[in-house]
Amino acid sequence: MPVIFLSLTSILILAFLLDIAFGSVQIPIKEVITILLGGESSQPTWTNIILKFRLPKALTATCSGAALGVSGLQMQTLFRNPLAGPFILGISSGASLGVALVLLTVSATGGGLLFKNSGILGDLSLVIAASFGAAVVLGMVLIVSQRVSDTMTLLILGLLFGYATSAIVNILLNFSDRTQIQSYLIWTFGSFSGVTWRQLTILIPIIIFGLLIALLLSKPLNVLILGDTHALTLGLTVQQARFWIITSASILAGAITAFCGPVAFLGVAVPHLCRSLLNTLDHRVLVPAVTIMGAILALIADLLTQFPGSQTVLPLNSVTALIGTPVVTWVILHRNSRSHL
Repeated sequence: MPVIFLSLTSILILAFLLDIAFGSVQIPIKEVITILLGGESSQPTWTNIILKFRLPKALTATCSGAALGVSGLQMQTLFRNPLAGPFILGISSGASLGVALVLLTVSATGGGLLFKNSGILGDLSLVIAASFGAAVVLGMVLIVSQRVSDTMTLLILGLLFGYATSAIVNILLNFSDRTQIQSYLIWTFGSFSGVTWRQLTILIPIIIFGLLIALLLSKPLNVLILGDTHALTLGLTVQQARFWIITSASILAGAITAFCGPVAFLGVAVPHLCRSLLNTLDHRVLVPAVTIMGAILALIADLLTQFPGSQTVLPLNSVTALIGTPVVTWVILHRNSRSHL
């Protein structure tokens, strides 16, 4: 197990360096390391490119992959559903609604410029709105899950909640100006490149806080795998555990959605990859493993969005879909093959 974690950490460092090195301007990894360690580069423009643009983007991708992966792991355990995730269960849609209510409503009332220039307060408002929207949808799905035992029915209901929130967003878009509509639509494609250093001072502490809650919930998550009845007999306060799981998952998914858009598939795919790699259901192992693996996949996805030597950048959600679809397909086929045994 320590060997696997050491290998994952090495891959994470390599993916981080490659994500910084490749882009419209290719920078040698040796130069990247020199600049990151505070040394002087042979070309001053490389220093500006790395410190002002690529390093914030790589840090954002690292935080996003870790947060969405752990959020998906928590929801899969909470609902005992292998296909649960921030995007599939409509959690990202709820976070998107929170962001839309802040951005589009403020714009419609003529306070868009004031909000845009409000600095950290404005960024924090986006995070709060996105996390609240995510928590509302997650809470609704949780309530429904108490009456619905079939996992596929729960997934369908989660999708319906997602469609409902999307409908509200569309209504808001109908009353927004053309520029705001275009900005919002571009935001829905997902991107790690739009986060500034100022926003990272908010995003990183929030993600660390959410991950710490998830790590502290490792034992309750292990107990919840057995079902609510067994959890109660083992002395777990189920309602309290659910509250903190929802809080952590909403913070993680909401914060990333606020700044990066509704990034799809990472929350579903990463937990399954870690379970298969480590062959364990112990969340004391899975939470840190998913954190690292999620960061790796997010960095790889960001790397694949870029054409070396070109200004062309692919939509992030297109790349994550290409990565996540085979994993989700494998989960469905694997479950069906087990049901026929």
